[in-house]
Amino acid sequence: MWRRLQVKVGLGFCGSDLETHMEAMRKKAMDALPGSSWTPLEINPNLPPERADIVIVGGGVVGWSIYSQASTVLSGGGIRQQFSLPENIHLSLASADFLRNINEHLGVLNEDPIDLQFNQSGYLFLASEAVAHIMEENYSTQRYAGAKVSLLSPTQLKEKFPWVNTEGVVLASYGLENEGWFDPWSLLNAFKRKAISMGAIQCCGEVTGSLQLKVKSLYFSFFPTSDDGMSACVEQVQMPNSLEYQPVECAIVVNAAGAFSGKLTEMLGIGFGPKQSIAGIPLPFLNLNYAAEPDVSNLEVDHSFFQENVWPHLAFRVPAFEKLKVTSAWAGFYDYNTFDQNAIIGTHPLINNMYFATGFSGHGLQHSPAVGRAVAELILDGNYKTLDLSGFSFNRILTQEPKLETNIV
Repeated sequence: MWRRLQVKVGLGFCGSDLETHMEAMRKKAMDALPGSSWTPLEINPNLPPERADIVIVGGGVVGWSIYSQASTVLSGGGIRQQFSLPENIHLSLASADFLRNINEHLGVLNEDPIDLQFNQSGYLFLASEAVAHIMEENYSTQRYAGAKVSLLSPTQLKEKFPWVNTEGVVLASYGLENEGWFDPWSLLNAFKRKAISMGAIQCCGEVTGSLQLKVKSLYFSFFPTSDDGMSACVEQVQMPNSLEYQPVECAIVVNAAGAFSGKLTEMLGIGFGPKQSIAGIPLPFLNLNYAAEPDVSNLEVDHSFFQENVWPHLAFRVPAFEKLKVTSAWAGFYDYNTFDQNAIIGTHPLINNMYFATGFSGHGLQHSPAVGRAVAELILDGNYKTLDLSGFSFNRILTQEPKLETNIV
């Protein structure tokens, strides 16, 4: 069952009554200054509201998904069920079902139907003798979770995919359903359109400060603490290409800022508390892919990296790739969780009105429908109702118990 988060963001700020009063004040000022073209007290329509029930920081597919149910568009747009962790498998199965029936969930009255261009075609994983046992273990986990997957011998692999070089391959795993690729831009806009139709307010700006977040911790005693441990916070939002900013008072903040999630938590003092304390543990984030990849201080594409480190392996496994030429390339940031390369979902143990939905390390797009539903459940009901994702909470970082995913792409 999919539920939609129907909390209206930004109540009571730029309403028609306020604009009517402001227009009257502007007219009086202009009457008092005849001949002047100066118009005082203009309202910037792009400013966020002064108050909101929920502020979701992050305009990618995860952030919009959270509202509509309670570097994204340049992604390859793939979805697969072949993971080693049950949580990731269940997230994929739920998201695939959502994508197949997307117009039931995200359709908007009097708007065109959504066409994701969802091409269902299985992922193919190959294993050498050294790791074939891991593939067999993953296969058992996937089947138990309800995924439709088959194992292929080298002979079966060659019969099904004659263009694959099977040298060194002792086992293959192929997805039979709920896998494929789709258009990320269409999914993002579908979430966005649905959320706005339900009352969400979009603001293009940068969060530059969290000024009055109230928490329930002695380590954060420099913030005032409410009696019930749940109180409003103020996010300071800087408008793009402008010195203008707007403080936004809100009851809940959702950190879906992707690769910049760590920066947002630092504004709250997370990671700067006393050592050996919860407040002293930072969000384990880096804005990068893997250590072997190019420098990420800028987004210039390093074409030589692909030519020297990636293409030779592709051409060896699929000889037809030898004749292909790269026509375009792009570089972007990963919300890379350095602790265990898996999502961080739920509240921070010290700040019970900030929710994480980040750290997906490459799985965010494909898991966004199911994650959006899960975070909406946490906000509305206080616990998970459909998929139990408690294993992805921040607590595993405190206890140093990583949930490692062995089936990494």
